[in-house]
Amino acid sequence: MKYYLIAGEASGDLHSARLMKALKARDPQAEFRFWGGDKMREAGGEMVHHYKELAYMGFWEVFKNIFRLKKYIRQCKQDLLEYRPDALILTDYSGFNLRIAPTAKKAGIPVHFYIAPKIWAWNEGRIKKIKKYIDELYVILPFEKDYFEKKHGYKVHYVGNPLIERIEEHIPPDRKAFERENHLNAKPIIAILPGSRTQEIRRILPEVLPLTQDYPQYQFVIARAPGFNSAFYEEYVKDYPDVSFTNKTYDLLSLSEAAIVTSGTATLETALFKVPQVVVYRTSATSYRIAKMLIHNKLQFISLVNLIAGKKVVDELIQHECNTQLIKEKLNEILMGDKREQMFAGYYDLEKLLQREEKTSELVAGIILSSLRG
Repeated sequence: MKYYLIAGEASGDLHSARLMKALKARDPQAEFRFWGGDKMREAGGEMVHHYKELAYMGFWEVFKNIFRLKKYIRQCKQDLLEYRPDALILTDYSGFNLRIAPTAKKAGIPVHFYIAPKIWAWNEGRIKKIKKYIDELYVILPFEKDYFEKKHGYKVHYVGNPLIERIEEHIPPDRKAFERENHLNAKPIIAILPGSRTQEIRRILPEVLPLTQDYPQYQFVIARAPGFNSAFYEEYVKDYPDVSFTNKTYDLLSLSEAAIVTSGTATLETALFKVPQVVVYRTSATSYRIAKMLIHNKLQFISLVNLIAGKKVVDELIQHECNTQLIKEKLNEILMGDKREQMFAGYYDLEKLLQREEKTSELVAGIILSSLRG
């Protein structure tokens, strides 16, 4: 069968790639055409555009690039109709993907949405479009099943969280080899995960890097986002010669004592690696004001860790609170003492909520093929 996939960021690229491999295992004749990233390219198929061309963060940034995004949407619709796949598989990235779904549905192409839009956070009105244009919706957070089915009367598939299988398969690196490869020493490591988009990195690193000079007993290592080369980060660390960076995020987390993490999928990854963390987030003033108006008082937290747990497990420093001094205060609390132990306990409870017997990608692939063949 022929599959058309769309992923608009690093996490979507990763999850889509694993789904492609699971589909290929069940459907050896599978053909893929996609908008995605390097992981999907490795899985096989033909890439139309890399997600880096589409990765805009925040309302203001999207607005500034609206004409370019509209051009990509038109191009995607045309390419989809010319390819005529047996199924369209949309992974997260709802702002773009929900604009493609109607075109596929009207053309008789089944639409599968993997990693449901977070309408429980904002823009709940999108449920109308989801009901009208999405044939199968896959949710990865435990509370989402009740949200869609009980609140909106829309049946979904809860498939567990795809991060679980990836982290369980990760083989921890040899510490000495990791040190040699990344020019490190034997000091304990504090990881910095500043995000996977240019706008995130540019706003987070200037607040985090100054505090690296206050911890001579530790070494700080930046997790390099997929698609960004070393030269991009060297611009920020030139005044901090002791700060290193690596493109092996999971290896880094498996060896870290603590982490400073930009809100997003990385917060959940860090929790599943059992690394105490401080969650940070900063966007443009305009985007932040718009987000506050849309979310209003619907959400008590922004990090996936706290949202899934339904309680505060990790500290969140958002917008004006995302500053060097407050980050340092929170970091001190998790490097030792009761706060660190409490966070570990919260992590173990979180993991229990996410566990499933079958791997998420295999479960989704099975449902997709059953629906197409049935």
